[in-house]
Amino acid sequence: MSSDPAKPAVRVMGVLNMTPDSFSDGGALAGVEAGLARARAMVAAGADILDVGGESTRPGAAPVPAEAEIARVVPLIQAIRAGNPVPISIDTMKPEVARAAVAAGAAIWNDVAALRAPGALEAAAELGCEVVLMHMQGEPGSMQQEPRYGDVVAEVADFLAARAQAAIAAGVARERIWLDPGIGFGKHMIRHNLPLLAGLSRIVDLGFPVLLGASRKSFIGALDEGAPPDARLGGSIAAALAGAAAGVAAVRVHDVRETVQALRVWQAIAAAGT
Repeated sequence: MSSDPAKPAVRVMGVLNMTPDSFSDGGALAGVEAGLARARAMVAAGADILDVGGESTRPGAAPVPAEAEIARVVPLIQAIRAGNPVPISIDTMKPEVARAAVAAGAAIWNDVAALRAPGALEAAAELGCEVVLMHMQGEPGSMQQEPRYGDVVAEVADFLAARAQAAIAAGVARERIWLDPGIGFGKHMIRHNLPLLAGLSRIVDLGFPVLLGASRKSFIGALDEGAPPDARLGGSIAAALAGAAAGVAAVRVHDVRETVQALRVWQAIAAAGT
């Protein structure tokens, strides 16, 4: 719990997509100056962490060469770090990108592949940074082609527990590991994402801090007559509050100010009833 009663206990991670093809805001941040301005605005709005990504992981996305990804993210990370102490996360599947980002000032490696790339476990142990291990069935290019589960919550929990143990065995400190259930990554919009959100406490019960990334995801549009990504704020906040109720440690969001306000009010109501 935060020592400041007005500050939400759940940390808010702001999304900075330095990609031309992100599902939500592709191409919105063209260059370091635009990215830095967005970063400053997010910090002013209450972001606790900034998550910088240089490769889209939307369904059907094509891979990006490591050199191009590094060129997109490292200058922005350096610019942010030069003027603000806010923790920076690098959203990448590639060990070489993670190394470059950490050298530039990132402190967290947010990996949608859960350190399954060749050399990723070793790189995470060497870097000594915090790591987010996310569940994804398949890979971004094909993950939404008929994903199948028996019990989605149990299967996701088992996968994440196994990846955490693999990371620990490779030398990553247990206290530096986060888990992410991977909403929208290799999951049917309704059949899998909703039960997984409803069962978040089972992921939390694994004993690691949990990051929830449900902001603007397709399941919200599926529940609201096909609302486009930029019209999914209400659903994104609803998912963030569900995560907070389940005990997640942080939420990854596009709309920082609105999410911080919702969490602050939710927390104040809960405190008033105790």
